[in-house]
Amino acid sequence: MTPEQTPEERLVALGLVLPPPPAPGGNYLPAKQAGPLLFLAGVISSDENGVLTGKVGDDRSLDEGRHAARRCALTQLAVIRQALGTIDEVEHIVSVNGYVNTVAGFPDSPQVINGASDLLVQVFGEAGRHARAAIGVTALPRHAMVELQMVVSVR
Repeated sequence: MTPEQTPEERLVALGLVLPPPPAPGGNYLPAKQAGPLLFLAGVISSDENGVLTGKVGDDRSLDEGRHAARRCALTQLAVIRQALGTIDEVEHIVSVNGYVNTVAGFPDSPQVINGASDLLVQVFGEAGRHARAAIGVTALPRHAMVELQMVVSVR
């Protein structure tokens, strides 16, 4: 990877393939642009086999949680591409809100959400650095391990 590469080129260089963007699970939009900001609805952790489920700190490990957060970030990139035609239109990742399905008292939600944050910096470089919340919760839709919501600024 070089700084001259576009985010789309970095995806290819990293060997990453974006999943199909998910259909909304209710009466909302996957992405809504307001001026230069694109607000992304939450997406849950999934891969080609379906939803990545479980509770980090119980039946799922910290590494499995990081992987689930990374998968959420990939899904959000697919939502951005669907909304804008390319992820190259992203100027900055503004914020990330990460929710981790955990046992009570689990202290490492930020370590789990690092899976998403690290991927965004890999793909966007400094423009991928963002403000963030990493919150442990007792349940997520479809018993997902992680849910990720984002705001990005666009060109």
